[in-house]
Amino acid sequence: MPRQGSANALSSASLHARAWAQIYELIDLQLSPLGLRAIESLSLRLGDGVLDVGCGAGQTLLQLAERVGTGGRVIGVDVAPLLLEIAKRRIGSLGQVGLIEADAQALNLPPGSMDAVFSRFGVMGFADPVAAFANFRGILKPSGRLAFCCWRSLAENELDRFPLSAAGVQTEVDHTPFSLADPDHIRRSLETAGFSKIAIESHNQKVSCGDVDATMKVLLKVGALGKIIRENPGLRANVEPRLRKALAAMDDP
Repeated sequence: MPRQGSANALSSASLHARAWAQIYELIDLQLSPLGLRAIESLSLRLGDGVLDVGCGAGQTLLQLAERVGTGGRVIGVDVAPLLLEIAKRRIGSLGQVGLIEADAQALNLPPGSMDAVFSRFGVMGFADPVAAFANFRGILKPSGRLAFCCWRSLAENELDRFPLSAAGVQTEVDHTPFSLADPDHIRRSLETAGFSKIAIESHNQKVSCGDVDATMKVLLKVGALGKIIRENPGLRANVEPRLRKALAAMDDP
């Protein structure tokens, strides 16, 4: 049974990476404003070293590199080789950016080697969040800073709730993306991991990846509904017209 579970998990992760790789530019349009909110809170300086946890296809690596300059250092870590290949192409000749294929929870970097740790929706899937954050605390300098964005509850996230409702899918939703929805849980985890001066801010912002066609591409591949469709492709024929009609009725980009 454990082997079967591992195979299923691997298959799910592989499907997710493949879907993300196909539409990463649209996803970047959608998520960039939210990631930038966390980046700005770090108050990065030229020459800083930053670890990007779950760097994916690499947009955040470019945003971080711009802020730390050629004298700084940005290390991106992700478990998906397919996405890291895209990131590698995007960073091109930027000498201050490096990539590591690894589970960030067990990442082995020199203690006290980084000024900041950042993540755009890359910290919700850790098997042991306290252990992961403790590892990041060890990698940081004593004065180092951590900033990440994560989803609040499904009930508070229209980006996932609306497509599910419109599609009328009666399938169990994966709640992993919402594992850090409780601010008290975040605070306890960070305190146990050795962090202090913790600030947790609820943030609402409208996001967009383009017109209805672009939004359809994203919602049917990633997010709560996208995961269901990836793993149950037979549902797509019924879901697609319902979702398109609901999005068109919003009349809001």
